[in-house]
Amino acid sequence: MKHSDDPRRTNAINRRAFLGTSLGALGLTLTAPGAKAGALRLLGGRRREGERTLVIIQLNGGNDVLSTLVPYADDEYHRVRKSTKIDHDTLFKVDDYRGFHPKLRKLSKRFAEGEIGVIQGAGYPGPNRSHFKSREIWHTADLRGRARGDGWAGRLCATKWPEESLPELSVHIGPSLPFSLHSATHPPVAFNTPDSYQWLGDEGAEGSLEMKRQDEEEERRPSSVLDHLRGVMSDARGSSERILEAIRRYETPVDFKGETFSQAMLTASALIHSGHGSRVISVTTGGFDTHAYQKGDHATALEKFDDGLDSFLRDVRRCEAGGRTLVVAFSEFGRRVQENGSGGTDHGKAGLMFVAGDPVRGGLYGKYPSLTDLDDKDLRFNVDFRDVYATATRWMGGDVEAVLDRPWAGLDYLS
Repeated sequence: MKHSDDPRRTNAINRRAFLGTSLGALGLTLTAPGAKAGALRLLGGRRREGERTLVIIQLNGGNDVLSTLVPYADDEYHRVRKSTKIDHDTLFKVDDYRGFHPKLRKLSKRFAEGEIGVIQGAGYPGPNRSHFKSREIWHTADLRGRARGDGWAGRLCATKWPEESLPELSVHIGPSLPFSLHSATHPPVAFNTPDSYQWLGDEGAEGSLEMKRQDEEEERRPSSVLDHLRGVMSDARGSSERILEAIRRYETPVDFKGETFSQAMLTASALIHSGHGSRVISVTTGGFDTHAYQKGDHATALEKFDDGLDSFLRDVRRCEAGGRTLVVAFSEFGRRVQENGSGGTDHGKAGLMFVAGDPVRGGLYGKYPSLTDLDDKDLRFNVDFRDVYATATRWMGGDVEAVLDRPWAGLDYLS
């Protein structure tokens, strides 16, 4: 049974609150009339019929598996987790071994109704406990990290839509643009500057292109890459106002909380409803680097994730494009099995991933990592995250080998 919105709910977005709280928190400043927002108009929408949208969510900091999907029936869990242990009576039980953290109330309900998939033991060979290096590996889908070149989502855009000049083809909502969207030919749009949206190919691009153009004319040979980037630069000048106008006019009966992640997910939903053609949307949420005071801080981070993702899933279901939207959520690693001396846990290895949206067949994927058969005191991975990416890439119509450098088989989490 699918969730449905209560038709009695009329919590339309208050424009001032939405612009001030949501976009202000995301680094955007807009000037808008004081009247209540009207119905959304499609402002030069570029969506092609039947195209799909991938939403990538990063849980920044390293999410603790043992406090997210809790192995409450495992004696070793009770032995190694004293201060961070979650009371089994508060869990949303999945089976007689594991249960969701009490702050994942909404997502656990969706899981029970077959709408959420959880990939257990997600990771990669030779895991790295550095935030920066491990993120590079997840963002590029390559053990070399940035030495690989573009990010995996950037490669998806470049290979799936090689001639597309739409600047908002890939969008990041929030600060700290993830490298996963990096592309030499398809720069992403980011809502992360103090005064407006930003196309991440604009800084210094005009001058460098002009020099290359002169070289090109001297050598009298065409360049498809330069032609493409010139088209993107031209379109970027008009795309800012189109996107901001769509967000400014968007209203919904779904209640999104004022917290930054929920408002970012509201912006993502507005983009999908708008029909502007954003195919890859990225959002991050933090609070998962729980070296100390983990029990309270981790609960807060999970609650924000629960609220934001649940509201997003309810909202996108109101439009036809929502049925063609896939969410993939990950963290750069899990955390150590043994607690530290500060009521927290340090950087570990294997983690878990969430997949959500109408295309998903809910359930557990992979095997819950052993708490005794460890990899240098860390959980061992049993699902390579690139198989999760491969399924998403294939679903988007991309070439898996071109995007991920080899024909990964994928993981069967889609219906």
